[in-house]
Amino acid sequence: MTNTAQQNQLANAIRSLSMDAVEKANSGHPGLPMGCADIATVLFTKIMKFDPANPHWADRDRFILSAGHGSMLLYSSLYLLGYEDMTIDQVKNFRQLGAKTAGHPEFGHATGIETTTGPLGAGIGNSVGFAVAEAKLAAEFGADIVDHHTYVLAGDGCLMEGISQEAISLAGHLKLNKLVVIWDNNNITIDGKVSNADSTDQIARFKAVGWNTIEIDGHDQNAIEQALLAAKASTDKPTLIAAKTTIGFGAPKKAGSEKVHGSPLGAEELAGAKAALGIDYPAFEIPAAILDAWRAAGTRSQNLRGEWEARLAASGKKDEFTRRMSGKLPAALAGAMADYKKKLAEDKPKVATRKSSQMALEIINKVTPETLGGSADLTGSNLTNTPETTPFQADSRLGRYMMYGIREHEMGAAMNGVALHGGLIPYGGTFMVFTDYARPAIRLSALMEQRVIYVMTHDSIGLGEDGPTHQPVEHLSALRAIPNLLVLRPADAMETAECWELAMEAKRPSILALSRQNLPALRTEYSAENKSAKGAYSLVGPADADVVIFATGSEVAIAVEAQKELTEKGISARVVSVPSMELFAAQSDAYKAEIIGKAKARVAVEAGIEMSWNKLLGDNGRFVGMSSFGASGPIEALYAHFGITPKAVVEAATQQL
Repeated sequence: MTNTAQQNQLANAIRSLSMDAVEKANSGHPGLPMGCADIATVLFTKIMKFDPANPHWADRDRFILSAGHGSMLLYSSLYLLGYEDMTIDQVKNFRQLGAKTAGHPEFGHATGIETTTGPLGAGIGNSVGFAVAEAKLAAEFGADIVDHHTYVLAGDGCLMEGISQEAISLAGHLKLNKLVVIWDNNNITIDGKVSNADSTDQIARFKAVGWNTIEIDGHDQNAIEQALLAAKASTDKPTLIAAKTTIGFGAPKKAGSEKVHGSPLGAEELAGAKAALGIDYPAFEIPAAILDAWRAAGTRSQNLRGEWEARLAASGKKDEFTRRMSGKLPAALAGAMADYKKKLAEDKPKVATRKSSQMALEIINKVTPETLGGSADLTGSNLTNTPETTPFQADSRLGRYMMYGIREHEMGAAMNGVALHGGLIPYGGTFMVFTDYARPAIRLSALMEQRVIYVMTHDSIGLGEDGPTHQPVEHLSALRAIPNLLVLRPADAMETAECWELAMEAKRPSILALSRQNLPALRTEYSAENKSAKGAYSLVGPADADVVIFATGSEVAIAVEAQKELTEKGISARVVSVPSMELFAAQSDAYKAEIIGKAKARVAVEAGIEMSWNKLLGDNGRFVGMSSFGASGPIEALYAHFGITPKAVVEAATQQL
């Protein structure tokens, strides 16, 4: 190595704080921060542009710690650089309840944390979305306003996770040249050497999917700097920098082994490591000269930011760019949607909700330039495209449609990255059953409270002949179990339009669960009020009915038919459409009591499992739906086979009377 004394001192400040914080918490991962301190030092003091005094600067470079267990690397760096909310007390309270320094980086807890990481590979998946957003916005607003890089620090575990292949192959195909992945090549996992479980030639792998590759000593700061400068100069490919490191660098007995991965060093080893590294100052105390050098590095880009602000002000695009980055919807959207819903009331279309979703998108995409659509190779089935959504490709950065390929997990992760970057509203589609493939990304969308819209079609046994492998029997309940996820299952074109409005306005992710089969128009009168916004509302029938029937999506029409049959039998019945259980749960007790009513009988009908209906049904209610996996056959035959029919609803109601 050719490091100067000062270079080593800067890196050792990260190591010292990281070792001390893990030791004090008696929990955490000291190995990565010790091994990657030289990489972080070069990145933050020489390469990246950012401003701790203005941490949300739109044109900053983004850093993603995909190997999130090494969180103290990031927290130490943020403190050293002078981020106001990352104080030394936060570092001292690492992994403690209420601290900003959680065990893994969590978006929203502190500035400088660009995304929540921890599930290995998630950060790489997000990074593709960050890079796509940068390229798309640069094409729209120009390189004078948008010109930055996304840097990822990933470990061996990130590269073993399947999502990493989805991510790097898509990034290579799209030639996202402003994406740089630094591989912490330390050859260690929790169980020991990587060779215990993997023998992949990572360099060949990345080259095979269209990446530049550079191999360096990850402790040589001059080599790190040259590699990063070369990566920044790339004009047609993303870059992998394979940085050979020693996990737990400096620890006399544990360095280079799994013993330093996920446990505190212990007092003896900690003292030995500090002695070996030349760290002679007390715990959590960085000498003034070293801290001053780090703080000076934190101010490096202030002039660049000032110049950028002047360019933005002179560009004539400031208002639109600021609106886009703030997440505020265009003023024209509300009026356009109101006009569209008036037309629906006139036309009364009998279409699948996947089609009515596309119809709503045609209105939304015309007046909302920031939407970025897509599908995991099911565009013709999901109907997520509109005339405005030409494909985003390596040679067409202005495109508004992502061809994600058969990469459901990466689609979700990339959409998270797009949303986190700002300036775009991502939506993407696949079959409802494949939320299983995307679920880790959906969960992170919810955890980070990001406006990501999942368009999930073929939402029930209505999928028909494809059979049980493609029929999402349990998925609605499983998705409703994710905190902060808005699950929307509209019954017709009018509800679909309302649900799209809700998804666009939400400060959290949404699932639009949409039918394959045509559904009748049930809402045939225009209402300025978005009735779906309350989660549940009375659709037909008297308020004091003896029977209340709850239903969602495809099955609301079945409930309406059952209500007619009950009325003909002299039994008063009311149908409640429940497009969103989450929104209904958030209503006042008075409103919930009004909707549930005091009926003698309660019935719920949904082509899924009963689990999420228990609160509405109470102890004596009846559920008409699925209790097993599906079967193959035409739609009508399947509904009859499983007893999801008006007759079954009527029987379930009369049994309670």
